[in-house]
Amino acid sequence: MAVNYKLVQKRNPVKPEDPKKWYAVPKSATAQTGKQMTKAATENTTVAPIEMEASLDLLAKYVPKQLVQGHTVHIPGVGYLRLSFKSDGVENIEDFDPVAMIHDARMIFKPDEELRKAVLDNLAFEDGGVLADGIDYASRTSYLKVVKGGGGGGEEERPGEL
Repeated sequence: MAVNYKLVQKRNPVKPEDPKKWYAVPKSATAQTGKQMTKAATENTTVAPIEMEASLDLLAKYVPKQLVQGHTVHIPGVGYLRLSFKSDGVENIEDFDPVAMIHDARMIFKPDEELRKAVLDNLAFEDGGVLADGIDYASRTSYLKVVKGGGGGGEEERPGEL
């Protein structure tokens, strides 16, 4: 399974004084609508897209209720969702104020091992372009032709190679 990446030049946030470097970032596509996703997911099955949509709507209503009750939610084949947060500490238990001292609440997702393996095993990367100075180039070769005038010294670019 090949994933497109785009090269973007940026500074290291830990060392902002260092010169910019080129980093690969995932080239994201627009997410499918719910109807598109359910139609594609139920293709060649006996499940109707509307049934899957209804099931997902029920799940979307169920998950928040379970999370705020402190439960971890397991969605079989997908993974686990749970709430997490940070807290300031106090020396005296009577001084604890949850409103002021609990912060940074977030949801944590841990994919099932089967899902993780299905996505990450045998993963390959393909040149999805370069974003430089507000211009979106189709490939690294295209960028080098413009910047260096002729393709970057005649070297051919191979997909997935940096």
